[in-house]
Amino acid sequence: MELRQLEHFIAVAEERHFTNAAARCHIAQSALSRSIGMLERELGSQLLVRTSRVVELTECGRQFLGAARDTLDAAAAARAVVDDVRGLRRGTVSVGSVPTFRLVHLPAILADFCQAHPGIEIKLVGGGGSTRLIEAVRTGRLELALVTMPPRLPRHLDATVLATQPYTFVCSPDHALADEESVALKSVVSEAFVEFPIGAALRSANDTAFAAEGLERRVVFEADQAAVILDIVAEGLAVAVMPRYLAAECDRVRLVPFSHMPIAPWTLAAVTSTPRPLSAGARALLDLVVARSPSAT
Repeated sequence: MELRQLEHFIAVAEERHFTNAAARCHIAQSALSRSIGMLERELGSQLLVRTSRVVELTECGRQFLGAARDTLDAAAAARAVVDDVRGLRRGTVSVGSVPTFRLVHLPAILADFCQAHPGIEIKLVGGGGSTRLIEAVRTGRLELALVTMPPRLPRHLDATVLATQPYTFVCSPDHALADEESVALKSVVSEAFVEFPIGAALRSANDTAFAAEGLERRVVFEADQAAVILDIVAEGLAVAVMPRYLAAECDRVRLVPFSHMPIAPWTLAAVTSTPRPLSAGARALLDLVVARSPSAT
């Protein structure tokens, strides 16, 4: 059963005349007759009684007419919903993000997006770190996530680079290396380190960097928030390796560049799923994020 067959039947039922109904549907009368005949055969019941002058509805036809109208109304409503979503008049966008601070000013971006598209609902998810956010995109729970780029991105995911930052050695102001112009990994490996928990993207990057140099550092503290890590460093309890933006505005610590890092710079990326096309709302939001990111300058 097709929607056009229902349209043809309703036209005949309302016009009570095949010629008039055919003109209304902009098809030949013979084509209209075939369409109605196919519908009756599919239903296994006669819907119309044809006479030389008018067309009458059978009892089945009268009952079917209301259902046919309801079906076409529902189909029209469904099309309207799709049109509204494609036209950014309604919809929901689920997005996750690690803290981006001023590197990508996500709150301001979301405010501008909501002002431009007030019918689009934004569901923002934070916390859990990049690993969990990437998994949420992979499984379809999020359409888009702003994350620390891992050494290897899972299959069927795509990443758009938004910003890159150098890794820096972070220590307290009175640390012996605080005033150095640069440091090497081997010169700090004996220090006590504070790190994000195992499984966090930044922790994995640091593990990879030290391992690439054949070094093994000593992690004595773990924290899942950059602010807590910086507090520990500021108190002189440990040192850290972090992308510059995370510590740049903390005046209680010192940032010393590395003379060499065996891994690529820290990268903030927008991750999406390749098997699932982005909704129109998610695509518009991603375009805005990219346009406002450092990579666009």
